[in-house]
Amino acid sequence: MKTDVAFLANSLKLAGHLYTPDGAAEGERRPAVVVGHPTTGVKEQTSALYAQKLADEGFVTLAFDAAYQGESEGTPHGLEDPFQRADDFRAAVSYLATRDAVDPERIGVVGICGSGGYVPYAAQTDHRMKAVATVSAADVAAFLRSGDPEGFQKMVEQSGKLRAEEAEGKPATLVDVVPESVDDSTPALVREFYDYYKTPRAHHPRATNKYVLRSVDQLDQFDAYADVDKIAPRPLLMIAGTESATLPFSQGAVAKAGETAELFLIEGATHVDLYDKDEAVTPAVAKLTDFFSKNL
Repeated sequence: MKTDVAFLANSLKLAGHLYTPDGAAEGERRPAVVVGHPTTGVKEQTSALYAQKLADEGFVTLAFDAAYQGESEGTPHGLEDPFQRADDFRAAVSYLATRDAVDPERIGVVGICGSGGYVPYAAQTDHRMKAVATVSAADVAAFLRSGDPEGFQKMVEQSGKLRAEEAEGKPATLVDVVPESVDDSTPALVREFYDYYKTPRAHHPRATNKYVLRSVDQLDQFDAYADVDKIAPRPLLMIAGTESATLPFSQGAVAKAGETAELFLIEGATHVDLYDKDEAVTPAVAKLTDFFSKNL
């Protein structure tokens, strides 16, 4: 059963969907999992797919729109504040802990794409997150910086001016993450994003695939995996495709996290294959089910 819910994160109301397993007995407290969406995505896309599938396996699950995105509150809309994103997950855990159907001592988290950076970051210090997982994880700041370090730094330098413009009442400056069209010269990963977000495959009107440009001054201070070893002794599972452009993020984080971390590879899968393609999602969900069943 899917229910519309809302909860607060730093006084901003976040919109979510709560998935409750069929057959739960009255008064029974179940393990629960928070599912986070990719950067510029919304809860109705890949996070809904994983939340539903994990609910089918007996977990109470929560998919939600990050602050400043989707149906959630926050202006300017499209802001990618990494520290708020981490707090969103802490707030989601707090919300689940209040639900009668949830065992507050058995809450896990999974982040997809950009959320795969924010989830481990939040879990470093939030010990209520008993088991931590990612799918196609990416550190958004490092990803943006690596494409054009000099250009990224120029955007950081521009951020102060943009903040001043907003203070004067001007609209926030937005940047396209996914272009309106692609061709053979477009990088393969960008073509993947286009095929997912800009076609009937997964298009959603609230997934604008834009972010507020001045977000970069906060992103530049963020490092998702610098202290990922703090998650231990709690378990960390990172799932990635062998053909994913973002695989090095998971490889590096697992190597740094220590013996309680595991890298699980989906053979032949790309970054976006793990969003919704059955041949990639099915083994990923099976692994997540086993992981959370053992650790929650």
